[in-house]
Amino acid sequence: MKENDLAALRFQAAARDLDHIVRHIAGRYVVQGVPLTWRLLHGIEAEALADLGFASRHEADVLDLFKRPEDMTYPETDDPATFGKSNALPMAFAFAVAAYEDAQNAPSPDKRTHRQDAPRQPRGVGQ
Repeated sequence: MKENDLAALRFQAAARDLDHIVRHIAGRYVVQGVPLTWRLLHGIEAEALADLGFASRHEADVLDLFKRPEDMTYPETDDPATFGKSNALPMAFAFAVAAYEDAQNAPSPDKRTHRQDAPRQPRGVGQ
């Protein structure tokens, strides 16, 4: 396996790990109904990148790839986070936005249809 292939695998593993961490953090806010604001995005990003498990599982050079460049600034306000058509997002921001979008698109428990039909028989019984 080539060195570039190994580097790509290390990056992909770290990206999956960061996605999981960010979704866990964002999930705490989603279940509370907290809207996604710029300030919250910055907080989620900071908490995820400071996660000790994340830092211990990946090499420093890989971790540096997830840090937002200093010239990539975003507001730090309580306004709703909106990106328009921008596709240049720091990874932690992108994962948090995806977590919120997934939560919005998921059916809520009170909207699911519950069938109150006769009790179901196990598969294969009476067929």
